[in-house]
Amino acid sequence: MLNMDFLQEVFIKTDKEPWQASPMAGVWRKPLAREEAERGHATSVVKYDAGSFFRSHPHPGGEEIFVIKGVFSDESGDYPAGSYFRNPPGTSHAPHSKDGCELFVKLHQFSVTDRKQINIDTNDFLKSGKSFHLLHEHQNEKVFWIRLNLSSDLTLLKQLEINNNAVELLVIKGELEYKEKSLNQYAWLRVPCFNLDCFTFKTELTALIKLGHF
Repeated sequence: MLNMDFLQEVFIKTDKEPWQASPMAGVWRKPLAREEAERGHATSVVKYDAGSFFRSHPHPGGEEIFVIKGVFSDESGDYPAGSYFRNPPGTSHAPHSKDGCELFVKLHQFSVTDRKQINIDTNDFLKSGKSFHLLHEHQNEKVFWIRLNLSSDLTLLKQLEINNNAVELLVIKGELEYKEKSLNQYAWLRVPCFNLDCFTFKTELTALIKLGHF
């Protein structure tokens, strides 16, 4: 098991982690949290080399993906960088990438009653001027896309009920500090009780924030 104690804070600069081979040639991963080697709860950064693929497979516990770089594809279409999608329990697909891509992937973490399939291109949010968008909500779980600039007021995050909540955050762009730990692009943190007083940022910041699911 890896980082499966959800009462512990976890901070990982994913750009410093080595790539590990997956069961399929040309597909690599950086495990962030994992229950078992090839099954159960898993959170990872995954890389597909150009022309690589995975055989068709189901996700009985659901699959949640954010495309970090490149274009990810399956039989349903192409998903460019910035795409966020959820494949609920019972779905399956045969993923591949023509030119290569990198993904943030969460497996086997859906509620059994969460059956909604979602496909959102967060690039569309850049035109809206809004600081945050709700990507998904089910029971206690909420997923937000946020964008903060240097004039942003942290009361925005209070609106999201981030304070004193279980929080998972992926830095998409920019840098932040939490409890004096500096986190750069594609860094990941998971904390059981987020303290907004310990959070600062000095650049424009874009991130995914997930609340209340663990």
